[in-house]
Formats: sequence, structure tokens, C-alpha cells
Amino acid sequence: MARAALGMLAEKGADGVSVRGTADRLGVRMNTVLWHAKTKTRLLELMADAIVGEVPLDGLPAEWRRRVREIMRRYRQALLAHRDGARIVAGTYAAEPATLRFAETLTAALLDGGLPEREAAWTAWNLQYFVLGLTQEEQSLPDEGEPRLTRALAAGDYPSLRRLARHFGDASFEGRFEHGLAMLLGPGRD
Repeated sequence: MARAALGMLAEKGADGVSVRGTADRLGVRMNTVLWHAKTKTRLLELMADAIVGEVPLDGLPAEWRRRVREIMRRYRQALLAHRDGARIVAGTYAAEPATLRFAETLTAALLDGGLPEREAAWTAWNLQYFVLGLTQEEQSLPDEGEPRLTRALAAGDYPSLRRLARHFGDASFEGRFEHGLAMLLGPGRD
């Protein structure tokens, strides 16, 4: 069911996902889908878990910072592999098996690094929110993002923003991603 909904996501984007459309893709009645996913919210949770389930958690580096960086790189790639993937995952609270395995692997790496429990938990949240936010921006960036920003800044009193406009308009999401990881995890190899 989640795979059928992900197929609809690929074709129509997040706004086009529906319980009825999922039933149509599966060739079943809508009540059949509702039997398994009682609401659209539940369908979205199952989709989010399926997306997170695509994050490979094997073959990770032993050193904790390198492991966390690699987990987050893989997470980002899984989100990017689906149209509006970050939007689907960010819009749900999926306490499902794949999501829990991902969170377990991430938090274990942070704990292995010696982070106190609260710091490990909050760092895990911060990393996930950072990746979700940046990936959502990447997946929804309008074709003319920088010219629109330049026009908006020219129309108002924003001297600091104008000074940094070329950096805000930089669509180097890979570079911004790696910079963000370094800021959140501190110095380390890799």
C-alpha cells in the first residue's frame, strides 16, 4: 500500500497523494485501503516509514562522527530519491519499524561518541530537522530562486541580506549539507 502511494507521489507530488488514488493504483476499493490505513495521515506515516526504510544501515564506519555523517548522507539520499520525500517525512510522526531502526542506529552512534543522553537525543533531533529542512528546500526550490531573492532584497532596507545575497542564493545544497553537518557535529575526520 505504501509503495502504491509512493508511486502516486512520484507522479503527482505530495499534494496529489490520496487514499482514493492509492486504492485506484492497487485496483481495490477505497475501504480496503482504509482497513489498513484508517486515514490519509496514517497513509502518509506508512509512506514516510517506507522512505526512511530505504536508508541502508549496513557497512557504516566505526568512528562515531564518521558514522553519523554517513547515516545522515544516506538519509538525505533516501529523501531525495522521492519527489517531495522530505516533505512527506517531515509532515509525519512515524513511530514505525524502519524509522525506529534508523533512529536507533543514529542515537547509538551519538552515544558511542560519549555524548550525554540528553545531548545525544537532542543532537539526533537537530540532525534530522536540519536534513529535512535543507532537503525540503532543495526539492521545492523554484527555477528562478536567486533572481526572485535579488528582486525582493532590492525592494527593501536589507543591507545585511543584500551583502550575503550571493551566499543565500547559492544552490550548492551538497556544500551547505556538509557545512551543516560539520557545524552540528563539531570537528572530526571525513
